Amino acid sequence: MNSQIAQTVDRGPWRRFFWALGGLALALLLALYATGLRQVGRYATAGALAAMALLLAGVIAAYAVPYLARRTTLRRWMVRIDYEFTREGAVYLLLVVAIIIAALNTGNNLLFIILACLLAGIVASGILSRIVLSDVELELALPEHLFAGHPVESKITLRNQKRLFPSFSLTVSAASAGGSKDSRRPAPSTPEILDRPVYFPFLPRRSSATERVEMTFPRRGRYTQGAFRLSTKFPFGLLRKSREMPAGQEIVVLPSVQPADEFHEILPRLAGEMESFIQGRGHDLYAIRDYQVTDIARHVDWKATAKAGQLKVREYTREEERRVTLVFDARLPETSPAVLARFEKAVALAASLAWHFCEVGLPMRFVTQGFESGVEPVRAAIYPILESLALVEPIEPTNVGSAIVDTFFERLAAGDGGFNVVFTSAPRASIPAALWHSSHVTFIDSLR
Repeated sequence: MNSQIAQTVDRGPWRRFFWALGGLALALLLALYATGLRQVGRYATAGALAAMALLLAGVIAAYAVPYLARRTTLRRWMVRIDYEFTREGAVYLLLVVAIIIAALNTGNNLLFIILACLLAGIVASGILSRIVLSDVELELALPEHLFAGHPVESKITLRNQKRLFPSFSLTVSAASAGGSKDSRRPAPSTPEILDRPVYFPFLPRRSSATERVEMTFPRRGRYTQGAFRLSTKFPFGLLRKSREMPAGQEIVVLPSVQPADEFHEILPRLAGEMESFIQGRGHDLYAIRDYQVTDIARHVDWKATAKAGQLKVREYTREEERRVTLVFDARLPETSPAVLARFEKAVALAASLAWHFCEVGLPMRFVTQGFESGVEPVRAAIYPILESLALVEPIEPTNVGSAIVDTFFERLAAGDGGFNVVFTSAPRASIPAALWHSSHVTFIDSLR
């Protein structure tokens, strides 16, 4: 047991500590001996010993103290704290300046005592605020899947690691929303997760506190949180003291799947075109089986039903083609605000249709520039598809506006069957004829 403890002890700092302690004791003895020699008139020897004591203390201060300080809990006090005057603090500072002027002009000892008390209040405020802000950890918990425009409940948890002291009046906010005056901080390139401050009135020692926060992300896409800002005005409210807490958190907000007007307009036409396509492709009889509640009435085989005395339906060889390929062509001929607004409507409509296909249980795959998913069970495919739609951005077209058949659509037309739901801004002439009979094409320019 003792050998295990000895192996875990870092002997280097302890050796240097005892070496420094012995050196300081020796310097103290030399200084005391130099004082005695000076009193008996041996000034030269006393001066030499005093110089040796001072030199020894200086060597220890330069060699041992910084090394030990870096390995002690004092390094927690090296955390950068930003200060910002509150309205009350500005009034307090003006009062201090007025008393300083009055004390210097009158020489009144009572004014100097009052001034000392006021300055002591500032010092005490700084020390207490450092204690409040130190040894506090933060955690932000969000749901696994987030949708644009849908409110969600998140949890912000603060943990106080201090053994002795609680923390009071803490506010958590985004780092860019705090009072930092550091102009070197780059502006965030993506929206931040935390959009408003969260207040914690009391945080007990060696304990934690959790606040539930309702968040709403207004648009799809990537959100990041590089750092949080932890601030307090405790104890007197004269200064707002704050420190940054690195976060490095990133989330992807999925497009809203709430059906819009365009969804209700397109869904009946889409259902009819899909049913016609499947009926037209499935003409070879494969088997006759028992009727299920999900079967279509026109597939009932009445002769087989009469013979068996129960409902029988015809099953065709191409029924496996009841799958959908959702295609989103992200190329735009221009990026004006009106066109970008229609682009966002197309993304939301594609997400709503993907969610609908998932609910009805249709096998589905997704194709866009730079991403293509395989045909997977709907529950496994839906969230990767929505995440891809969340991150899709307009790209510069290569042949929009020409009559040349687009290779993007050529590869789609050469696929292995299934029905395609296509969103595009490409002209009709760029879409192959073989794709028209197996696809429903929504032109982004037609969305309003």
